[in-house]
Amino acid sequence: MSSFTVKKNLILRNLQEVLGEDKLDVILKERDLKIYWGTATTGRPHIAYFVPISKIADYLKAGCEVTILFADLHAYLDNMKAPWELLELRVQYYEHSIKAMLTSIGVPLDKLKFVRGTEYQLSKEYTMDMYRLSSSITEHDAKKAGAEVVKQVDNPLLSGLLYPGLQALDEEYLKVDAQFGGVDQRKIFTMSEKYLPQLGYAKRIHLMNPMVPGLAGGKMSSSEVDSKIDLLDSPATVKKKLKKAFCEPGNIVENGLLAFAKHVIFGLFEPNEKFKISRNEANGGDLSFSTYEDLEICFSEQKLHPADLKASIEFYINRLLDPIRQIFDKPELQKLVANAYPAPVKQKKTEKNNTNQQEEISPNRLDIRVGKIIEVSKHPEADALYVEKIDLGEVQPRTIVSGLVNYVPINEMQDRLVVVLCNLKPAKMRGIESSGMVLCASIENNGIKSVEPLEPAEGSKPGDKVFVESYEQGEPDKILNPKKKIWEQLQVDFKVSNSCEAQWKSNNLMTNAGKILSKSLKNVNIA
Repeated sequence: MSSFTVKKNLILRNLQEVLGEDKLDVILKERDLKIYWGTATTGRPHIAYFVPISKIADYLKAGCEVTILFADLHAYLDNMKAPWELLELRVQYYEHSIKAMLTSIGVPLDKLKFVRGTEYQLSKEYTMDMYRLSSSITEHDAKKAGAEVVKQVDNPLLSGLLYPGLQALDEEYLKVDAQFGGVDQRKIFTMSEKYLPQLGYAKRIHLMNPMVPGLAGGKMSSSEVDSKIDLLDSPATVKKKLKKAFCEPGNIVENGLLAFAKHVIFGLFEPNEKFKISRNEANGGDLSFSTYEDLEICFSEQKLHPADLKASIEFYINRLLDPIRQIFDKPELQKLVANAYPAPVKQKKTEKNNTNQQEEISPNRLDIRVGKIIEVSKHPEADALYVEKIDLGEVQPRTIVSGLVNYVPINEMQDRLVVVLCNLKPAKMRGIESSGMVLCASIENNGIKSVEPLEPAEGSKPGDKVFVESYEQGEPDKILNPKKKIWEQLQVDFKVSNSCEAQWKSNNLMTNAGKILSKSLKNVNIA
């Protein structure tokens, strides 16, 4: 196979449509192609970003010169999805995320060029070209071009009409032969082909990826939490989201799991690597597939159960995400995530009809950890209270007072692993200062109260962080302000499920070792 054929096959594989293939052939016979891919720095990048990222790997293998554009100005113009004051932080987050994704799949960063839109889009030359373009493009064409990309509202801002024109001009100012994007950008691409020549600039080649279905079927979206897997989701959250994913037996249409296997997993395999399905012998034993087509046929013939496909996709997704999680484990990047995507705020009217911003109360503000009771005794001044010394992975054990004397024998408290809320403001209880609270399942029926300390998953150890699925990111408050009653507002939604799982709004409490459970109480409150 000739070098030309190899390169062209890599460039075109898995694409849905190409505009300008004849021009592509001419350029490839003379030199390597220059391509750019742009991403507007709005919502957080998610697992579907591996689809264009894996194509970028193909382009690099084909010898292409690739530019990645962090389209910060586009992000603002798209109905201000990214507020101006957050743009710089979000660009930083995107840059770290995209580079982490490329590192995860073994793409050398030194072969790529990274550019921010505002580095050149605010120049005099670009601005003049934007005015020239605006004098040619009709409102109808601008609206039509952005219909599938720019957020659509009843009374759109003028900024959304400018967006497609900027994207067209980027092709000229980045000095590329081709632009790569999703097929949802087709109307912008055709607008570019129509209007750039009117400014004296050449038409570019346009390479279009199909739109990969989300986990719920339909488009994978940053704004729909259950339709996508965030790059920083924990393995437990990945499992939970895949468990909910639409995957009807034999249905290969709108199947986000199969689409991800086709457009990402198989494309990243080493030579001779196969897609593996692990099954016990009772279910037919292990399977392996050399091509995506074989996997699709097997699933369509219902020889592969959705649960087994989900388990394999989960393995490959976590293999991709593990290096990214490690990179973002650094405190400075954790802080960047929290600042770039702060918790949403709500408007609350005061009694004087003024409006103040109120913070959204989220469980990631709680510092909950696994503790081990290394010493326990009864409170000298209160018969119903225990005084515990609890190892929480800190230099010194904490003293915590708990009202558990009537519910848990003292011998069962000694050396017990418990779940502790650690950032309550220390308070004296009958003369002894308590620096935390042991969380328990609790219920009262007909005047009879039952209480069970929550139990960490086997393998948990003192100091392990306890998190709520889907709320892993962000730093907890150092000390919860008692006046704001943050714990009290969150506590009403902490429950134990019918299967003894500790949850907040149906999201499981977890450590990296697994779920937090109650021993036997079900459908009760946590206090």
